Amino acid sequence: MTEKENSADLLAEEVTNLFCALREKRRKTERTWQLCVNFLKGNQYCDVNDSGEIYEEEKKYFWQNRRTFNHIAAIVDMRCSKLSRIRPALTVRAASDDESDRRSAEIASAVLASAGDECDIDGVINDATVWSETCGTAFYKIVWDSDAGATVAFSADRAVKQGNVRVFAVSPFEIYPYSLREEKLQNQPGIIHARAIPVEDIYAAYGVRLFGRTQEETELMQDNGKKQPKVGAEGQSAATRYEILIERYERQSPTRPDGRYTVVAGGKLLYDGDLPYVNAEDNRRGYPFVKQTSNPVAGSFFGSSMVERLIPVQRAYNAVKNRKHEFLNRISMGTVAVEDGSLDVDELAEDGLMPGKVIVYRQGGKPPEMLTMGSVPDEFDVEEERLLEEFEKVSGTSELSQKHGGLTGVTSATGLQLLIEQDDARLNCAYQQVRRALKEIGKQILRLYRQFATDLRLLKFAGENNGLGLFYFKGSDISSDDVVLEADSDSNLTPAQRRTVLYEIIDRGLFSGEDGKISNGVKSKLLQILGYDGFSAGRDMKALHTARAGEENLAMRTEECEVKQYDDHAAHIDEHVAFMLTEKLPPETERRICAHVREHKNKLKEVQNG
Repeated sequence: MTEKENSADLLAEEVTNLFCALREKRRKTERTWQLCVNFLKGNQYCDVNDSGEIYEEEKKYFWQNRRTFNHIAAIVDMRCSKLSRIRPALTVRAASDDESDRRSAEIASAVLASAGDECDIDGVINDATVWSETCGTAFYKIVWDSDAGATVAFSADRAVKQGNVRVFAVSPFEIYPYSLREEKLQNQPGIIHARAIPVEDIYAAYGVRLFGRTQEETELMQDNGKKQPKVGAEGQSAATRYEILIERYERQSPTRPDGRYTVVAGGKLLYDGDLPYVNAEDNRRGYPFVKQTSNPVAGSFFGSSMVERLIPVQRAYNAVKNRKHEFLNRISMGTVAVEDGSLDVDELAEDGLMPGKVIVYRQGGKPPEMLTMGSVPDEFDVEEERLLEEFEKVSGTSELSQKHGGLTGVTSATGLQLLIEQDDARLNCAYQQVRRALKEIGKQILRLYRQFATDLRLLKFAGENNGLGLFYFKGSDISSDDVVLEADSDSNLTPAQRRTVLYEIIDRGLFSGEDGKISNGVKSKLLQILGYDGFSAGRDMKALHTARAGEENLAMRTEECEVKQYDDHAAHIDEHVAFMLTEKLPPETERRICAHVREHKNKLKEVQNG
């Protein structure tokens, strides 16, 4: 064995041992997640024993009811539904009023819009939100896929792609931080991302052939480091064999100024080098992950979930309902007292006291009789109602229309709105976490384009008036990554509430122009928001002329532009003058634009004079 091979084996062993140590340190937290997943699915008669393993609780008596009345699933559905309202469009704020910065911000905003559609950001956020609401924490992984995007060439019968960004929702079960006490992800000394993937995918990505294990064996390896899984059978198909891919990310240090990225699988080193992406602040390399928590916990990397808080309430509710049903069964089915030896007890136990049954008992003996059980105690109903209210208090979600006495005396629309706002206030922490994660995703997307989109590429995006916007750009055109959310996304409004707000703004004339009328462009945008896109066929001519003037501004940096007869000369003059006031231009370019403006003024005078 060469020295290089020996060094690679030692590094692979080091990473594997580190993964086992971090997995062992995180085991208690992972068992809590497994318990939450079980309760969400409806398997609510399990718990964690003293050795830290999930076990199934046994019945104390064979006749006990063990039904589940799963309120946790309904509450998680409600919270995820409310959180799904937060899907704001990401925009980029210009670094200054210079035309070049404004143009760069427009390009970056269009890149975010296009990348969001291609990566299905809404679907990814929904998947991650389900994980964060179930386990308390979810992660997004933002990577550059060189095999995605449009085909630009062919090499050896293989298509060469231009590459594109990919965003994935990552389960917390796959993330192993170095420190469980460090709250911020970017402050972690290192992070391991471990998951089971087919050995064929590993070979396609790294060119290393591994034999692999069955999927059940990889789950056992991830779950318990003390049990060593056996290697898969020789006759097993390669398509059904898996191996745990361990990706270790280490942040920058004096010895590794660009950090370190190491990949190991099956005890073999697949890759070792610098962190791949310049995706942190100040053009530094960082982790390609974004964390989203449901309820942050001070001094803990992982957050807590609402399911974890609801488990004790759910256990108590199941117990009350089952005991109540057992009591009802005793009342309806009856409990029979029988004198010993007076009749065939086996026959009575099998058939019960069915209507019309002829009971034969020993002469001189006592006939069987039904014991009076009374009625269901009121304490059952009181406790059931109290637990239902506790579900609402703990989860922060409630249906106002179903609250007992909650709307008594509230008759005004303002009072109802205040109750709705108070009901949603408990979700503000989760709202902010989704917003924060979305902004960080947008920043990393732009930084990846800036790093890898070195050649010109065509970008398609939804333009004004339902048109298709097209332009060419490259990574160097993205100078700003100051991602902000649209103003209307800060309010957790339903579609009906958003329409009401729009109507109020229209009534106050805030959308009207200087002539007191609403322009066609604003009308089109309002109709789109209201859901009536089919009526928004009108074009905003002034916006079209302004956009044309902006194109002329860029063109006149190098050449003359002709003044057209159909130009809106006033709109062109305003746009050209604004460009000269906000942009530092060379004397030759400024002279060229001034001459162009002078010609527009002459044409405008001709039109005004008839």
